[in-house]
Amino acid sequence: MKIQRKTSTKFYIIAVLALIWNLMGVGAYLVQAFMTEEMIATLPEEQQAEFLIEYPAWHTAFFALAVFGGALACFLLLAKKKMAYYLFIISGICAFAHQGYSLATVELSSIVMPIMIIIFCIFLIWYSKRCITEGLLK
Repeated sequence: MKIQRKTSTKFYIIAVLALIWNLMGVGAYLVQAFMTEEMIATLPEEQQAEFLIEYPAWHTAFFALAVFGGALACFLLLAKKKMAYYLFIISGICAFAHQGYSLATVELSSIVMPIMIIIFCIFLIWYSKRCITEGLLK
């Protein structure tokens, strides 16, 4: 039986920053999903091209699962629930597939953001597992 330790300030800082990160992802998904042709027309040409790319349905589904799953996992992490770890794994797998496809098929102006997303997913999976090991999540 694991003894539950007192939750540190670091835990809450990490969990809140992770939640903000994932909510920004939710916002990006919603913008992409609900951007109308009139709205796209007002963007600079480089950004218009990004919105006009036809992605497979599974790519969009993985994007949604990654960001909404990650946000829910962050709420569960803040609630100190072990289920956060499993949702971070699902979110991470979806993010890897989404970002991997983007890196392999689309000419990106920068690979920094996809790499940051993957690193952040790996960190959240590792951190939530560590919190379980330390007895912070039940």
